[in-house]
Amino acid sequence: MKNIFKYLSIGLIGGVLFTGCETTNLDLADNPNALTPAQADPDFYLNEVQVRFARVVESLGETGAETVRMEWMGSRNYQNAYSPQNFDGSWEDAYQEIIKNGRDLAPLAEEAGLVHHLAIAQLIEAYTITLLVDYFGDIPYSEAIGGADNLNPAPDSGADIYAAALALADQAIANFNATALADPDIDFYYDGDWDAWVKAANTLKMRLHLNLGNASAFNSIVSSGNYISSTDDDFQFQWGANAVQPDTRHPNYAQNYTVTGGGDYASVWMMNLMDTSDDPRIRYYYYRQNDGTPGSNDVNGDPVPPNEETLDCSLQSPPPQYVAGGFPFCTLDNGYWGRNHGNNSGIPPDGLLRTAVGVYPQAGQFDDNSFSETSLGTGGGGAGITPVILASTVDFWRAELAMNSSPASGKAFVLAGVTKSINKVTTFGSLDATADLSFEPSATDISDFIASVDAAFDAADDEGKWNIMAEQFFIALKGNGHDAYNFYRRKGYPTNLEPNLEPNPGAFIRSHFYPANAANTNSSIAQKSNVTGQVFWDTNPASPSFPVAN
Repeated sequence: MKNIFKYLSIGLIGGVLFTGCETTNLDLADNPNALTPAQADPDFYLNEVQVRFARVVESLGETGAETVRMEWMGSRNYQNAYSPQNFDGSWEDAYQEIIKNGRDLAPLAEEAGLVHHLAIAQLIEAYTITLLVDYFGDIPYSEAIGGADNLNPAPDSGADIYAAALALADQAIANFNATALADPDIDFYYDGDWDAWVKAANTLKMRLHLNLGNASAFNSIVSSGNYISSTDDDFQFQWGANAVQPDTRHPNYAQNYTVTGGGDYASVWMMNLMDTSDDPRIRYYYYRQNDGTPGSNDVNGDPVPPNEETLDCSLQSPPPQYVAGGFPFCTLDNGYWGRNHGNNSGIPPDGLLRTAVGVYPQAGQFDDNSFSETSLGTGGGGAGITPVILASTVDFWRAELAMNSSPASGKAFVLAGVTKSINKVTTFGSLDATADLSFEPSATDISDFIASVDAAFDAADDEGKWNIMAEQFFIALKGNGHDAYNFYRRKGYPTNLEPNLEPNPGAFIRSHFYPANAANTNSSIAQKSNVTGQVFWDTNPASPSFPVAN
């Protein structure tokens, strides 16, 4: 990260100051073991806000990605796919470590003229509260920071929170444009480039306007030109390679590059889509620990025998819905070893066999056909990124708006998004110092792939065009499942996603259960009975008729 050495020296201090609170609900009274707001350093507050924000974006982004097949979801039933306890950590981080610390920072920043400190906290709060709405629906906000004066804050409507977030973004823009008496010691995102922060704020507003269906407001920002349109201005968090005290590595790297190998399974749908289309990003996204998966053909085209111990489904027949739709079941050619959507089998001894996360965005290993086992510290050491909003994402947003009027009119934006994504991803190979980069795609490989997307888009009917757009959008969103999850609820594409292994998995998750600690300790929050409740901007038909693929 731009300030990694500073982070290594103060990150542990910030963690001690602001993570000791035992409260896990919305009782946000001051922790007697931490500094009081009057004693605290504004930079420590801001450091904690920035780092915790990255962790919330990363954690909830995994959930969104799993739901839409970008990553593996291991449940055959949507109702039970994610328990309320799954979200306790992100909820606590959002309220205590981001919102409350940002609010405690505010009077200190205002008194000292630290308007840029305040602006960063405001924009991060705006993103955070709308992220919570997108996943959970109505949430406490206006009463949430009352501390002991209100231990049971009532939820506000999602629409009101979106309005508050848009206002916060405008306040942040004004403060970014103002002259500060001193700047933050550490800006983990833009290293003090306040013009870039303004672009990020405007781009967050575009994201919200898109969910709100406000094309006019969205296009007004496009017309201004003051938004993230270049990868140079991408809104992202840069992780480090330090493993302990503090662990600054990308969280997915830490889970997958261990002495026992991978901790996650890759999505069969996503790997198959990229492999069969010769997507030049595949060697950056996935690292194969072996050259063949049981029940398929290896990289030389030779069959690999099924193996009951390491991949039991390699001896099973595909379910009827996979046969009917022609979806690959269980095993893929060329050593891509993952799991289908809904595969809830036990974990066999395959940690050093399954496909691991790659050099993008987690800073693992670049796939150079070495087919060696991953281990602690290999590849880029975890010094990857968490994408928040990328320029390629904006291109796909613009494609969506154009395609709402005429599917054919979105092609230029789709191709722009694909191009920006590839150009960004292919810079990550150098993070793996031991990789043989002769396996990187050539300029011809890249141009041929883009040409194939162009030709396929032209040849497709309207639904096919939407499916191609959605597939390419999801691929470009690697590392950030939020916008894919939102898009799928807005549009219902792609319609050709692989189904759950369970023939009747229940209705699709339109919003998630409230976190357990929130519902169990706050009398103003009633836990949901199911996951079919739609967030306020999701005005599409109810599940299971929408989205199409369950």
